Amino acid sequence: FPTVDGGQVRLHVTAPPGTRIEETERWFTRVENKIREVVPEHDRISILDTMGMPSGYNIAITDTATVSSSDGEILLTLRKERSQSTPSIVRRLREELPKTFPELSFYFQPADIVTQILNFGLPSPIDIQVSGPKRDANYATARALEADLRLVEGAVDVRVHQVVNAPRLHLDVDRVRASEVGLTERDIAQNLLLVVSSSAQVNPTFWTDAVTGNSYPVAVQVPDYRVDSIDSISTLSFSSSAGPQMLADLSQMSRKTTPVFVSRHDVQPTFNVRADVQDRDLGSVVKSIEQLAKKYEAKLPPGSRILVRGQAESMQTGFTSLAFGLLLASLLVYGVMVVNFQSWKEPFIILMALPGAGVGMVLALFATGTTFSIPSLMGAIMSIGVATANSILVVTFAKDQRQHGKNAFDSALEAGSVRLRPVIMTALAMLIGMLPMSLGLGEGGEQNAALGRAVIGGLLGATIATLLFVPTVYSVLTAKDRLKEVDPELEERGAHSAWEPAE
Repeated sequence: FPTVDGGQVRLHVTAPPGTRIEETERWFTRVENKIREVVPEHDRISILDTMGMPSGYNIAITDTATVSSSDGEILLTLRKERSQSTPSIVRRLREELPKTFPELSFYFQPADIVTQILNFGLPSPIDIQVSGPKRDANYATARALEADLRLVEGAVDVRVHQVVNAPRLHLDVDRVRASEVGLTERDIAQNLLLVVSSSAQVNPTFWTDAVTGNSYPVAVQVPDYRVDSIDSISTLSFSSSAGPQMLADLSQMSRKTTPVFVSRHDVQPTFNVRADVQDRDLGSVVKSIEQLAKKYEAKLPPGSRILVRGQAESMQTGFTSLAFGLLLASLLVYGVMVVNFQSWKEPFIILMALPGAGVGMVLALFATGTTFSIPSLMGAIMSIGVATANSILVVTFAKDQRQHGKNAFDSALEAGSVRLRPVIMTALAMLIGMLPMSLGLGEGGEQNAALGRAVIGGLLGATIATLLFVPTVYSVLTAKDRLKEVDPELEERGAHSAWEPAE
């Protein structure tokens, strides 16, 4: 579907893994200041930040791509009367932000509901899934695919969605020493979780107000300044049968990395390489991506596979269905006319206006810089009906002239001249009706502009073909046909004669 200038920009900002929420806030403040430089105050209404994981909500029912305290979203709302369009603002931010903040990573999510639905809730229209039992091999393939995808023309915001290198502190508990003082590894884990988080994680407690009936969570938590370093955590004490024990005496602490989250598809570990499209149509980018997918799929270990998902998948499904619908519509129109005309040749001549409609539609889309899309293909289907109706006017009039004794050439010539006015009036009425839609004015007008442009181009091409090409084909294909001999009394009553091929 064509993109819509909804007057909103949804920017996702990712800080280095493990960044605390307060430091993330400082990064967001700097990014906001840069956005204010790119988008002046007279072009924007507000800037809204959302950082960290949503608290108290199931992330499965939200459309956020935030996965930790080190990333978040910036929603920029623009004014209706502004000096630059939303795509131009997004293009400038894509150029300026990475230069100013090389430590951060940025990508733009769809802000309008239509694109979000078409992406199936994904933050990008292109989603390449690398899944299989070999996690390390799949991650290496995803990284290599990401590097090659950055070189594809039109592909922007390329990144691997999964973050696998977040810092963590690993505690290796000495079970023998812990058992000597009457503690298990579970006891140490629960005590440590209570200290660094709160009692709500291990023992949720609620207090109910007897007056209002409202429930409030009650949690016990160690102040942050008491656990602000590795040394303070190491000196934490635990109650045991042998007396207080320090954490450093029961375990050994080391620094390691860990994934922030793990994705799975059909139970298999999955890595998602995602990208957006700019200055190029989605279909052309998808063709390049499919070539890359075939290249790397041959190198994957057994059991692994690469799938191209997102809007790219729905686009291919939609185009296939509409192309089948376009062909089916043409065949059904032909079948109905065969029944009405009691002939195979005349309906075929009538459908000769459809190639002109196709050529006109392609030229109109090319001249206006509009790509093929679902609305433009719907416009092509709409053009079939009007083009066929106008062509029927010409062919039936030529057929009537043949019954009056004129040859095929003279009949076709007179049909084109006499039916010129009704054909042009019919086409012109629909062209004028589609003109406002084709201009794409107003908010969301880009969504249906492709449909209007396709209809206008298709009708222009079909009208030219109806007045020039269809009479020519008629004069050639029916030159040797002659009328059956009919009873003069039937002819006076208005009975139409049938065609029969010449011997």
